[in-house]
Amino acid sequence: MTDSMSKRAPTFAVLGFSLYAAAFFWPAFFMSAAQAAEISGTVTLTSDGKPLLVTESREAVVYFKSAIKVPLLAPKMPYVMRTERKAFVPSVLPVMQGSLVVFPNADPILHNAFSTVQGNSFDTGVYGKGEGESNIFKNVGVVRVYCNVHHSMVANILVLNTPFFATPDVQGRFQFKNLPVGPGELFVWHERATLYRKAFTVNADSVFVEPITMSLTKKRIPPHLNKFGRPYRRSNESGY
Repeated sequence: MTDSMSKRAPTFAVLGFSLYAAAFFWPAFFMSAAQAAEISGTVTLTSDGKPLLVTESREAVVYFKSAIKVPLLAPKMPYVMRTERKAFVPSVLPVMQGSLVVFPNADPILHNAFSTVQGNSFDTGVYGKGEGESNIFKNVGVVRVYCNVHHSMVANILVLNTPFFATPDVQGRFQFKNLPVGPGELFVWHERATLYRKAFTVNADSVFVEPITMSLTKKRIPPHLNKFGRPYRRSNESGY
């Protein structure tokens, strides 16, 4: 389960959009200029009918699955989900299927990242400040990550079988370039909302998708047990 740690897979901000490298730097040589296209749009999150802070849009993941088969190559550089001030950072991490994720600890206290989800379960064991452990996520799906020491620490790793995915910027905007022309589906995932999905045909023009609004109805910290299937012991979550 463990592998040596190296630098984080890079993220890029292009034309004001914050995208993961897999979404923006799709190899252009797989398609001619006449076949490549781009789409962009916005995601707005609401709770009880009221818009949330724009920064919370970064907890959503937008991805596009083309009906045209495209190569799936996991990046050589690992992604990073670190523990910092008793929280997982980032709290939502989209990755390509087969990617390596490392879990460094930036806190002066012990943590234990784990997940019991079928097909992508892992357990870093208890570890102190430092590089931490790593895991390769081989199966598509949502991996809910917990800390066995702190009940309030919850994060999600979204393992995808498409190279086209992005985290919206602080204004909820997203953009995909060099998409293959043809049919597919556009998805927006958020842990507290119903999955948005819509059939979408990409043409050779730049297309702005109609604004997407999602209502958040689920709890931020879902009820859960520790990795042994037992309730967490009560602790002072406000400090170390």
